[in-house]
Amino acid sequence: MTTAENATRSVPGWDGRYFEDFTVGDLYRHPLGRTVLPVDNSWMTLLTQNTAPIHFDAHYASQTQWGKPLVDSTFTLALVTGQSVTDISQHVMANLGWDRVRLPNPVFEGDTIYSQSEVLSSKDSASRPDIGIVTVRTIGYNQEGVIVITFERTIMVYRRGLGPETASVQPVWDDRARKAAGISRSAN
Repeated sequence: MTTAENATRSVPGWDGRYFEDFTVGDLYRHPLGRTVLPVDNSWMTLLTQNTAPIHFDAHYASQTQWGKPLVDSTFTLALVTGQSVTDISQHVMANLGWDRVRLPNPVFEGDTIYSQSEVLSSKDSASRPDIGIVTVRTIGYNQEGVIVITFERTIMVYRRGLGPETASVQPVWDDRARKAAGISRSAN
């Protein structure tokens, strides 16, 4: 087998935190920012049947104090929640709720949103020994650092080794794959 087929060391990628990994006071800066596109705003209003013209009617929105369309606030909540998954809820058993959702400043099409979360509490589940309960405060902010959303989210998170396993499928190096990768067949 070639080196590509039989790597000497497999290095796992980041697969998220389990209950044991949360410490009250920890602050996680989520790695990905996301620029909000006009299509995001249009699709969100269509998908949710939001008929407020401030989100999709540029002429209407030009007459408001903002002078341009505002991004649907439920999109902002979904985006910032999604940005936090890799650090907060990759191994979630269930979301228990979003509390204290606040939108101190608007989001506009073209803004790039970043986020971070702080662990507020972490406790054992009274009824489920395989999980723990974690509460975080997450904030989203734009490219200028202006905070556009804050919320607290409480989740049930699996303990390490007690939740569902992720896929463990290994690649199969058949002749087509070897040829595509430029790997010659070696003697076994």
